Amino acid sequence: MFDKVKPFIIAEVGQNHQGDLEKAREYIRVFSYVGADAIKFQTRNNKYLFSKEAYEANYTSENAFAKTYGAHREKLELSLDSLKILKADCEKYDIKFMSTPFDEPSLDVLKKLDVDLIKIASFDLGNLPFLKRIQELKKPVVMSIGGGKINEIRESVKILNSNINNLAILHCVSEYPCQYDRLGLENIKTLIREFPEYTIGSSDHFNGILSGPVAYLMGARVFEKHVTLNRGWKGTDHSFALEPEGFRKFVRDIKRVNNMLPQKDQNELGNEEVFKKLGKSLTASKDIKIGETFTLENLSGRIFNSTFIPVRKSHEIIGKKSKRAILKNDAIKMDDVE
Repeated sequence: MFDKVKPFIIAEVGQNHQGDLEKAREYIRVFSYVGADAIKFQTRNNKYLFSKEAYEANYTSENAFAKTYGAHREKLELSLDSLKILKADCEKYDIKFMSTPFDEPSLDVLKKLDVDLIKIASFDLGNLPFLKRIQELKKPVVMSIGGGKINEIRESVKILNSNINNLAILHCVSEYPCQYDRLGLENIKTLIREFPEYTIGSSDHFNGILSGPVAYLMGARVFEKHVTLNRGWKGTDHSFALEPEGFRKFVRDIKRVNNMLPQKDQNELGNEEVFKKLGKSLTASKDIKIGETFTLENLSGRIFNSTFIPVRKSHEIIGKKSKRAILKNDAIKMDDVE
């Protein structure tokens, strides 16, 4: 599924659908159109995931959808029936359906759905019992490593390796949002050296698009970016997520990078249309006699309707002698040169 050259780009909806099925469906329609290869949601069984104390804790954030944290989280969840509809929509729009299970019951839900890809959140890096259950599904896996030390990453990769043919390891900085000077994209090169057999990528929480092309230059080939339909909506992730036009440019610029790198064919240099129209040809800056040597002092350049000897080739002419008398401002032709 993952390629060492072609980028694979994930639109991370998370819970920016606000628990609204129709909004979630709109994300699939819109972001499949602007270039995503996969669209990712998040799946939680909140009563399993959170302790009773954490679930019932008061929640007073300006982004709260309920008075307690558990109730807030429940407002943002989608039912199994809703997820089935979303998976069908992904098939309709030819985009991969992907989700992050945050707990074992949620993993069971995604197994029933037969999701195309599983995402491992940075929170579960090193959670070997959970990773073993994911490994047993034999699905393509994308794993973020935010906050992870190298030994934790190695142990996670080791347990995922045995039955997974497609594993992408994403450099990630667990800061929301992540400032540009905290992205640490050079770590992608470290991951490539450490895990050469796997595809390396980037999951960033930066609110711009430049991180994508730079990460590609570092060697990333899988990209995860938070998306929203409206940055002004209520919720913690909207402010640093990309709206559709921003995501379109993010995808466009990543896909352009590989074509920006090859040098131009040497045979094409100097033959560009602009030089045919406005390129200068060598001229005599003063009258030149037969047998006189061409020098820096007696040569200049002018634009003619036709190109004679381009001025950039003056180094090939200087020091040679003229076969004929050439008047000031006349073009010098190759036949004039001994």
